[in-house]
Amino acid sequence: MAMSIVGLGGWITALIGLLYVLVVWLSPVFGFLFVPLLCYSFYRTVIQLTQVFTGMRMLRVMQEYPWRILWQVRRGLGDHPAAEAKGIWIELPTRGDSNEGIPLVFVKHHRASWWMRRIGGPRTDSGLKSQLDPLWFAGDSRFLGVVAVSGRKSGTPRRLHFLYQPSALGKGGDARKSGENVSAVDLDRARRAGAQFPSERVTLN
Repeated sequence: MAMSIVGLGGWITALIGLLYVLVVWLSPVFGFLFVPLLCYSFYRTVIQLTQVFTGMRMLRVMQEYPWRILWQVRRGLGDHPAAEAKGIWIELPTRGDSNEGIPLVFVKHHRASWWMRRIGGPRTDSGLKSQLDPLWFAGDSRFLGVVAVSGRKSGTPRRLHFLYQPSALGKGGDARKSGENVSAVDLDRARRAGAQFPSERVTLN
């Protein structure tokens, strides 16, 4: 999070500096030379802003849900029949007292290439696959959560990645076929963690 904020400040400074040099110091004739730099600086600023926003979402989830350490979780590259979206998925428990698995899909692939290579398929190197055991998870897979792997030396979670059900963030998606009946406590907890869905989309017990 800290590095994302520092990076955002750096790219904003670079963007403003390039604009200043272009407008104040350079002749319009040489302006085209700065266009690629300006475009890249703007692109990096947007990426860093996205990372800060995602980091804030992960922080909200981790403040509401404790970490769980999971072994041998089901995962795959093909579409999961019970998933709300298409794409690679990890099957994760709904809450702390449940072993019921519901797939969470990597809806956004930004910064997900590391995970994709290790989820892999039948030909994926076993050494890469083993890096996802154990898997750290904080959240409720009916709504949203954060996944991570153990650090090689510290044993603490690293490579954090935010996952969510599209319907939990108001981004469409079909209503859950399984685990859609939730208690008011579960619903309130998910909202405090950042979920944004209308009450009528969830059937309360």
